[in-house]
Order: sequence, then C-alpha cells, then structure tokens
Amino acid sequence: MSPLPDAVIPDALAALREYRALAPWSLRDLATVAAAMLASSGVRPINAAAQPRPNERTIRFYVTRGLVAPPDGRGTAATYSYRHLLQVLTIKLRQMEGATLAVIERELTEQTGDVLERRVAASLGPGLPAPARLPLLGQDVAPRGRAGRALHTWLAATSAETAPSASAVRWHRVPVGRGVELHVQEDHALVRHGLDAEAVAEAVRLTVARLVAEQEAPHRVSPLAASGFER
Repeated sequence: MSPLPDAVIPDALAALREYRALAPWSLRDLATVAAAMLASSGVRPINAAAQPRPNERTIRFYVTRGLVAPPDGRGTAATYSYRHLLQVLTIKLRQMEGATLAVIERELTEQTGDVLERRVAASLGPGLPAPARLPLLGQDVAPRGRAGRALHTWLAATSAETAPSASAVRWHRVPVGRGVELHVQEDHALVRHGLDAEAVAEAVRLTVARLVAEQEAPHRVSPLAASGFER
C-alpha cells in the first residue's frame, strides 16, 4: 500500500479513526462495515482476480490462517475491535494490489498498529466517507444483534449531529417581479458558475408569463363569441 501525499493523509486518517467509536462488532457487522468502506472509497484492484469485498467466510479464514487476530469471546458472543477492522482492510487492500497471503502475513507481523492505521488511511484516500455517510442500506448488509443495533444507533445519532440546520444554509435572493422572488441555494450551479441575477430573473419572468397565459387561455371569451356572431 503506497502512501498518498501527506496533505491527503490527515483527512483520510481522521475519517478512519471515527470508526473506532463503532467497535466492537459481530463478525457479520465487521464484514459489512469493511466491505462498505472499501466500496465507498473508490479503490480499484490492480489484481483483477482479487475479491475486493470481505465476507464472514473470508474473515474466518483469515483468523484461522493467523492473518487476523482471534476475536474476543467465542461463538455468537465473539466480537471484533478496531484493530481487527484495520487487519481486514489491510489484507483486502494488499490483495487488490497483487500481494500474496504469505507477503501480507509477514507485513502484518512487522507493522505496529499506528503504521497499519496510517497505511490503510493512505490507501483508502480522501474517498473514504465518515461513518455517518457510510452506505449500509440493503437487505444483504443490514446489521443485526447487539452490535448491529449499537451500530445503527451510533450512525443515526452522528447523522443527526452532522446534518446542516436550515439556518446554516445560505440563499441568494433574486427579485423577479411583483409577487415573485427566486431563492437560489449557495452551492447551486447557478451560484458556483457566477450568478447573473438579471438573466435568471428574465428567464423566470418569461416562464411565469407563459404559464399564466396557458392557464388563462381556456377561460378567455373571444369578441365574436361575446357578440353572438361566433358559432
């Protein structure tokens, strides 16, 4: 996993570290979160034969092989930590780069947790979403159990905290005419590309005039009809 420029790493590292608050996970939830993180980050495998998304079966194999540390607890009570998440992400990222399991096993043995974390962040890059924006929807990935409920609760709370309030949104007001005013949100393309307020107002005026004319047309009475000469 070759690191990205230093300017990129802090943002990705900060996003990655937010996932610590979601741990511990069940095996299913660990696979769900890791797969969603890899898919959302936009990393593309160099090795076309590599399966980019981990599942429960592959993680069990990694534990048996010694690539991933054993979970805390056994059976249905087994849970996985943030360290386990980093190990799973490292394995999949290195496989996508073409590394063999033997090479990955040696690297995992030689790397400390801090180094592992920074390399995962550098490989996932700026495309890694914060937990509140991680897409976990869908029948195949809905977490379950105590860890799953905690995951959903945390995501819902974080999403509510980070959602912009209505008062925080800035709008540009464009007077159009009597009784008509256009409001354009600050991040809209009209504003981003340089808002020509008068041109926008003129376009809206023409549209409003056309709509009013279309609505009034069926109710108009022609002069001939009014005089009784139209049949």
